[in-house]
Amino acid sequence: MGGKVTVPDVRARKGGQKLTMITAYDFAMARIASEAGADMILVGDSLANVVLGFDSTLDVDLDVMIHHTAAVARAEPDSLLVGDMPWMSYHVSVEDGVRNAGRLVREGGAEAVKLEGGRKRLPVIEAILKAEIPVMGHLGLTPQSVNSMGGYRVQGKAVDEAREMLTDAIAIAEAGVFAMVLEGVPDVLARIITKEVSVPTIGIGAGAGTDGQVLVFHDVLGMHDGKLPKFVRQYADLRGQAVEALQRYFRDVQSGEFPSDEETYHMGEEAEKALLEGPSSDLSWPLSW
Repeated sequence: MGGKVTVPDVRARKGGQKLTMITAYDFAMARIASEAGADMILVGDSLANVVLGFDSTLDVDLDVMIHHTAAVARAEPDSLLVGDMPWMSYHVSVEDGVRNAGRLVREGGAEAVKLEGGRKRLPVIEAILKAEIPVMGHLGLTPQSVNSMGGYRVQGKAVDEAREMLTDAIAIAEAGVFAMVLEGVPDVLARIITKEVSVPTIGIGAGAGTDGQVLVFHDVLGMHDGKLPKFVRQYADLRGQAVEALQRYFRDVQSGEFPSDEETYHMGEEAEKALLEGPSSDLSWPLSW
C-alpha cells in the first residue's frame, strides 16, 4: 500500500492482504519501520520491558507513553500510528479514559489508541469512539492483567474461556473498534474469532489464521539476549552485530588506527604553520602539545 495508511485503509483489508504491524518506541525505529513498509506502528507499553528494563508493562504511565509516541510521530511514518493506553489510564473512570486517549492523540501524535479488555471495557471504548478517536482492541493474553491471570499464559484453551473470548470479540467489534489484537490464544480460536468479527484481527502468538501479525521490534531484529517467546521468529541478530562492531571500534581506538587522517579535520598548511610557530601576544609559543 503506497502513501499514508489510515484507519479506513486498515479496516478495508479485512479478509484481504495480510496486515503488517511492528512496535517502535523512538524516531529511528519509526523511520526504519515505515521505510520497511509496515502498515501499522504500535508504540506498545512493551517499551517497559525492552527499552526501560522493567519486569512488566505495569511500570509505565501515560506520560512515558506520550513521550515515546511523540518521538515516533516526529518520524512522520507512512504507517498508521497506534498508541498503547497504559495500565490505569482507562481503568478508573470513563472520563479518565477519554481524557487520556485525547492526550495520546494531542500530545503524542497517535492516530489511534489501543486498549486491553472485552465487554467490561465497552463503556470506555464507546466513549473514546464518541470523541472521534479510533480504538484498537486487545484480547487474549493481556499483559496489563498479568497478576489476575497468574502470569503470562495462553488464554482460551478451555472451551468456556474460548466462548467468553469470542463473545468479547464480537462485542467490541460491534462497538466500533477498527481492529483487534489477539495475543496468546490457540490458533483454532483465533481463526473462529477472525471469521466471526467484521474487523481485522492482528495476531501475536495466535497462529496464521488472523488478518495480520504484530511482533516486538527488538524480538524480530534480535536486539536483546533474553529468552524469546515461542511465537517469535528472529530475523536478524543486531545485538551480536552491534557488540562485534563496538569491539572493533574499541580496538581501533586503543591501537591508534582510529581516527585516520581521512577522519580528521585539517587547517590549511600556512594557517597550521602560523598557529604552531607564530608569536602571539596572548599565548607562549611554540605551544607544547
